[in-house]
Amino acid sequence: MRDSKTLTAITLCGSLALFTGALSAETIRVGIGHQSMVTNTIPGGIILEKLELLEKHLPTTGKYEDVDYEIIYRDYDSGPPITNQMLAGKLDFGVMGDYPLIVNGAKFQETGKQETRFIGVTGYNLRGTGNGIVVPIDSDTQTLADLEGKTLSVPVGSAAWGMTLKALSEAGLSDKVRIVNQSPAVGAANIQAGRIDAHADFCPWSEIMEFRETGRKIYDGSEAGIPTFHGTVVRKEFADKYPELVEGYLTATLEAQKWIQDDPMRAAVKVSEWTGVEKEVLYLYFSEGGITTFEASIKPEWVDALEYDHALLQREVSVPDLDFDRWLNDSHLRAAYKTMDMDYDALLNSVVETQPNDPEFAPAEIWFADKGIVTYDSIADMLAAMETSSEKINATYVYDNLTGLKLFGKASFMVQGDDGEVVAFLKKADSEQYIADNGGTPVTPVRAVAMAN
Repeated sequence: MRDSKTLTAITLCGSLALFTGALSAETIRVGIGHQSMVTNTIPGGIILEKLELLEKHLPTTGKYEDVDYEIIYRDYDSGPPITNQMLAGKLDFGVMGDYPLIVNGAKFQETGKQETRFIGVTGYNLRGTGNGIVVPIDSDTQTLADLEGKTLSVPVGSAAWGMTLKALSEAGLSDKVRIVNQSPAVGAANIQAGRIDAHADFCPWSEIMEFRETGRKIYDGSEAGIPTFHGTVVRKEFADKYPELVEGYLTATLEAQKWIQDDPMRAAVKVSEWTGVEKEVLYLYFSEGGITTFEASIKPEWVDALEYDHALLQREVSVPDLDFDRWLNDSHLRAAYKTMDMDYDALLNSVVETQPNDPEFAPAEIWFADKGIVTYDSIADMLAAMETSSEKINATYVYDNLTGLKLFGKASFMVQGDDGEVVAFLKKADSEQYIADNGGTPVTPVRAVAMAN
């Protein structure tokens, strides 16, 4: 756990109520467990803290007129420790991935005394990208099948752990790959040092390793065929006692999501300063056409995915029962959308899905160190600009020709056709199949190494 030491008593009134002849005020603790290194969770944690958005939206009238708020942010590497702290009554809100959310709800209901409520989504990808399995950059491993007899590390209990269980089960490898529990930072370090055969992790660790050129992705979460998302749970006792605070928290989350959408490059730079995650990695998630969509409604697709994931967890690791009808609650979120003058039902019934060659997005981008993001009408034009420009390049971005998923240019597998046009692929096997079907030659940008400097 990284404790931000943000323990602030915020007086939101100019006077204190008089009780039994003495000055006193109620102090309400608002404890938030979040994951600043996880791109999909940051609208529910680190942005609220750094921009002080929660203070802006907590109630200050009526029964809250004479209240002091004690706001506590506690930063974790994954979701399971947050659940433990919530069970101990030390945190009120928890921001975590889909599988940890399920375990949270199930563990609370299992107690027979406490419960949580799933109240909103912080970020999602319909295809499941964000989770991934990475091998050392020089490894001979290319596919899941190549992991047979090898060791794979993963933060046990995380969204990536759930994805890994599903992927190995469907590949018939559940009892043929040794799984060990490692935190994201430890797993990434072991990949860099070649001390582990493979590491599975959640957003944005696969892309961190790609950007640093220490790891190579062999399995993307989109291949699992199940959406991935992160969201917020709240202790039912807290929500029942302070419903207005829950609405305030969610309204602050909506504002944080809008802050990212309004200026993705600015958001990437600021969040990088706060967390240490490279800004280029964050832009891959934040930008238009990027990996994460920041929208909070609890869509039917998410409910279906949660129910599927719960069945998988019960089958694989005997997770307790979970009554979804009790657990899911979007009433506070609907109120927050109304406060922000947003149409909840319209967003509930729409979902962002990546498409190949989407005309809404420029096919290629360069992030120049001095002049920022420049878009190009084709990957070939981007490559030409890279060859002729002497300016420092932070990163390049392209889209997978098969799925439309946004990729680092240097981590993609590019193919140039006989007509000079260039297409990019997430996986080497897909680029080789494209060449077999259509002709063409592999392309490696001359300045690929320089982009990481």
